[in-house]
Amino acid sequence: MKTKILIADDNEEFVRELSDYLGGNDEYDIVATAYDGEEALEKINANRPDVVLLDIVMPKLDGYGVLEQISGSTKVIVMSALASGSFVTRAINLGAKYYMMKPFRFEQLDARISECMASGAASRIKNKTLEEKITNIFITVGIPAHIKGYQFLREAIKMAIDNPDIINSITKRLYPEVARRFDTSPSKVERAIRHAIEVAWNRGKIENINNLFGVRVYSHNEKPTNGEFIALVADKMLLESV
Repeated sequence: MKTKILIADDNEEFVRELSDYLGGNDEYDIVATAYDGEEALEKINANRPDVVLLDIVMPKLDGYGVLEQISGSTKVIVMSALASGSFVTRAINLGAKYYMMKPFRFEQLDARISECMASGAASRIKNKTLEEKITNIFITVGIPAHIKGYQFLREAIKMAIDNPDIINSITKRLYPEVARRFDTSPSKVERAIRHAIEVAWNRGKIENINNLFGVRVYSHNEKPTNGEFIALVADKMLLESV
């Protein structure tokens, strides 16, 4: 059965290009497009799509207003140029499964749609969505949403939750798989994740990190390796899901 997709964005050229790209995949059915929030709500109710691709800044009703009024069973991927962590957190708290910052490659969006429709160990995490938990952790430790390492690190953590053993093959399996999903190189993934962790430490939020994990994990002069940080966050989330 095809995945029914609705695209809501006020940029008509973007909608047309995205519709053409996704429409070329036999697994997808573009059931509707909308150019403002009110139209999006009407067409969501009429077509009951499996996945909604939703912009935040739209006429009449913004993306947040749409999120507030749709069923929790509808999977929503937010597409926005708004990069602040507060925008990301609000979207995730309102039920969005992913928050993709424009510009992005359509191949990346394709991967997110597939992940929305798939199930895995990460789906067992209760109370808050996985995306919300990771976003809140990143905000707490001071990793800004606009840097590349933010997306790479989030993907790596999700992979470690689904398959904890992958952390033991970080250079041979984890980095290459993240790189494949984002159409980049493993070395760039490694460097970007390293940069994201260093940004957090340079912002001096070490006490937030220690409070988050409930123990004094690191001092200001100690920085975890990429693998240590990924494993620490993944382990915390898996323990909370039990």
